[in-house]
Amino acid sequence: MNISGILLAMQGAVSQGVLWGIMVLGVYITYKILDIADLTVDGSFAMGGCVCAVLVVDKGVDPILALILATAAGMIAGAVTGLLHTLFEIPAILAGILTQIGLWSVNLRIMGKSNVPLLKVNTLFSSIVDVLGIKQSAVSLVIGILIAVLVIVFLYWFFGTEIGSALRATGNNENMIRALGVNTKITKLMALTISNGLVGLSGGLVCQSQKYADIGMGTGAIVIGLAAIVIGEVLMGRLKSFGSKLTSAVVGSVVYFLIRAIVLQLGMDANDMKLLSSIIVALALCIPVALSKWRLWKSYSEEGPTC
Repeated sequence: MNISGILLAMQGAVSQGVLWGIMVLGVYITYKILDIADLTVDGSFAMGGCVCAVLVVDKGVDPILALILATAAGMIAGAVTGLLHTLFEIPAILAGILTQIGLWSVNLRIMGKSNVPLLKVNTLFSSIVDVLGIKQSAVSLVIGILIAVLVIVFLYWFFGTEIGSALRATGNNENMIRALGVNTKITKLMALTISNGLVGLSGGLVCQSQKYADIGMGTGAIVIGLAAIVIGEVLMGRLKSFGSKLTSAVVGSVVYFLIRAIVLQLGMDANDMKLLSSIIVALALCIPVALSKWRLWKSYSEEGPTC
């Protein structure tokens, strides 16, 4: 077993996990706050990467401005899903599927081909590598942590505002918040827009980090997001504050990518990664339920039946 190879792979996995963790924060908004598994994520993640790559390579746009526009592209994708769901009353999961399918063609049209390399252009990461002379993975980790912290701080502030509180209440009890005069269609639309904006930002960051954009780079993103959220909850479930829950989403993403990297280093076929991802998600979802049932059975067994 090559220990140095495993350590190097783990370092790269941590940096990738943090960058993908921003996408997980977007998934957290829809899945945990609105209780919607938004399948737009697979398409909006790739859209962020595609827009970012084309702007940097073909248009010569500054990498930071390209990230902002990638975020805007993701927000547009989320708004489309939101309008299909709220305005035309299409079920949320079906609206996400329709947008995701449509984005495949849109992303292909944006790039004009299936992938765009960024090897010959400067990115946010390569510029810092050239200036400081440190490794790409270290730069990706630092930038990823910095942006993730800024996003967490922003979300913590936003969901503490009046409109943010109304958005959280929409997920907790839609009928109650509607009775108080809040238009839940607007809060849902806003949540889907913000969520996919973060997903698009993550796609742009991953694109610049790995030096290419691919039409299929977002495939399975929703699975990764759900797995990371559940893993983070298992690891940091005792922390109840909203800020810690947001942090646990990023931590879960890092742990997920660490598991993948270690398994690959141990000799697993890369073609089996989809199977591994589904197993990780299934275990992450099943273990908390199984533990809860076991604790309930144990407490009942210790107390015994009451007459």
